[in-house]
Formats: sequence, C-alpha cells, structure tokens
Amino acid sequence: MISRVSFAAVLLLLSLCAACTNQSPDQIRQKTAEETAAVKRDTKAVAQGVKEGLSNKKTVDLNKASKDDLASLPGVTPQQADRIIAERPYASAHQLVTRNILSEDEYSQIQDRVVVSR
Repeated sequence: MISRVSFAAVLLLLSLCAACTNQSPDQIRQKTAEETAAVKRDTKAVAQGVKEGLSNKKTVDLNKASKDDLASLPGVTPQQADRIIAERPYASAHQLVTRNILSEDEYSQIQDRVVVSR
C-alpha cells in the first residue's frame, strides 16, 4: 500500500516536471530526486508510526492498574476506569461484563489487552 502511494507520488511529480518547459533536464532530474527522497522519508515515518501503534498493545492487570492505565484502553472512559478500580479484586477479566462494568462489545475491544493476577 505504502509503496503504491510512493510510486503514484513519483509519477505525479514526474508528470508535473515534464510539463515544466522552462527547466533544463538536469534541473528536472534534481527536483525529481529531491522530491523522491522526501516521499521516501515521509513513507518511512508513516510506516514507523503504524508499526509503533500496532506494537503498543501492552497488557493491563485489572487488579493492579492505575486509573490512567485503565482509561488508556480502547473505549474505556475515566468513569469506567474508576468503577473497575472500585470493583476489585477480579478472578477473571470477563467479570468486567458479568459485573456490568462494560458491555460485551466494549469488553471484546480490550479482552486481549487485560489480564488478572491473583
């Protein structure tokens, strides 16, 4: 996907440069090289951001986590984080649903990111 974006950007750039009749071929090549380098740099930055976002799935212990850690989970509000803390201890993570703290849909968003220690 990202390489397609880069390729499309380079093609667009080449088309625009070719349409410029007041630049020499050397100037067009130089400008193309500069723009290609910028596209590569930006593409690498986007790829790194996606990679970091995907790897940022640390687990949170429901019996020990702070309010901020709990509220950082997808879809968990600060009020729900307070309620999770108030209902401690938990024997299983699914008790968030059975104790009516989270809905089944809300729980499904975080179930792979929460654990319970005893």
